[in-house]
Amino acid sequence: MPDTKFILDNEKCIACGLCVADCFPGYITMGENGPVYPGSCMMCGHCAAVCPVNAITLPELDPETVMDYDEESFKVDPEKLLNSIRHRRSIRNYRSEKVSPEHLSLILEAGRCAPTASNTQKTRFIVVQEGLSEFKELLWSEMPAIIEGMKASGSPAASGLSRFLDHKNSGFRDDLFFNAPAYVLVITDNVWDAGLAASDMEMVAYACGAGMLHSGYLKRVVSSSPKLTGWLGMSEGESIACCMLLGYPAVSYPRTAGRKMPKVTMK
Repeated sequence: MPDTKFILDNEKCIACGLCVADCFPGYITMGENGPVYPGSCMMCGHCAAVCPVNAITLPELDPETVMDYDEESFKVDPEKLLNSIRHRRSIRNYRSEKVSPEHLSLILEAGRCAPTASNTQKTRFIVVQEGLSEFKELLWSEMPAIIEGMKASGSPAASGLSRFLDHKNSGFRDDLFFNAPAYVLVITDNVWDAGLAASDMEMVAYACGAGMLHSGYLKRVVSSSPKLTGWLGMSEGESIACCMLLGYPAVSYPRTAGRKMPKVTMK
């Protein structure tokens, strides 16, 4: 049975060799009648993307995600992009309105498009919005036991979480959720993959007028509770790599925040 990971349209192919040159593992070679695919592949999609005549199809990759490049649609002004990065803030004060389905779709698409090590594309995402009240109630009920477990293990997070629980019980404020209407988890055992996805998602959220907060505390809390991971539908062995609050900011910033000068070595 022929391998169907790589389909070459011989009528379109002009044997230019660009796919061969761009296949960095060297799987694709040039034969007498054009490119030859031996069967090994990491499904990066570069061969199909670089082909000038669209002669290559990779059936395992969703064709609906393939877009033809045109400069007007894809080119980004570098100074405007940098200014967006400068003005981005970690949000700890959200409006109550839910994140729209359109914005959620764009944000998750940014996570999907982020690079992954060896192109495994194993990163997945959990979004809690409709059920957030139920999830928060379960989380706070679990918190005393989680804190005791952290104290027993000597975790420095225990003192901070104890303070957050006191604030919550006294009605002062919720130092974990900050009134955010949505909670997003990045599930993968590769922290590099998670960081790349989370960063891209945050910038698209910013472009949508929303904001995010990366929460190490929530990552520790949820990872410590089988009840919470079970509620989220996580399988045994899955790892929470990143937790983010998401919503529309209830505060506006008329200027960027100051930053320390970078530490750069150039040789």
